[in-house]
Amino acid sequence: MTIPALGRLTPPPALAVAALGLLGLAGAAAPLAAQSLGIKIDNDMSQCAPGKGPAVRLDVTGLRSSNGYLFVRTYRARESDWLKSRRYLHRIDTTPRKGTTTVCVPLPAAGEYAIAVQHDANGNKSKDFSSDGAGMSNNPEIRTFLGIPRPPGLDKTRFRAGDGVTRIAIQMKYQD
Repeated sequence: MTIPALGRLTPPPALAVAALGLLGLAGAAAPLAAQSLGIKIDNDMSQCAPGKGPAVRLDVTGLRSSNGYLFVRTYRARESDWLKSRRYLHRIDTTPRKGTTTVCVPLPAAGEYAIAVQHDANGNKSKDFSSDGAGMSNNPEIRTFLGIPRPPGLDKTRFRAGDGVTRIAIQMKYQD
């Protein structure tokens, strides 16, 4: 700041340090905002184009119908996040296609992740174990106890995604 009669004013050193500290806090807040959890995003296939990434081009196979919704949830490969409510990085809601549906899953960085997919076959946005389908990265066995699915641990579902576009397939499983 310049005042004509006084020339350029320099803030006291303590004020300058405090201002830098505030700037540092503002800078630190940006990565936290970028790491928000439980965000719903669209299925944008352009993010899986050649030269793009990091992202996962996911083929969801074995879909029984085109009814309802397909929910794709992406998790960091951490026990504290895996399948916990609203601990996913983002959720893609899309319309399933009988047979195979392709989804582009953008990632914040290369690293280890796990993906869970649910086919809400009747479109009621609830978990109906008798009619909905489910699948996870690496296609582990999904066991049941008294008819209730028991999801596999993170060790069976984690995968590594690189800087580009990583391709994986998840086979849907239905109870009957």
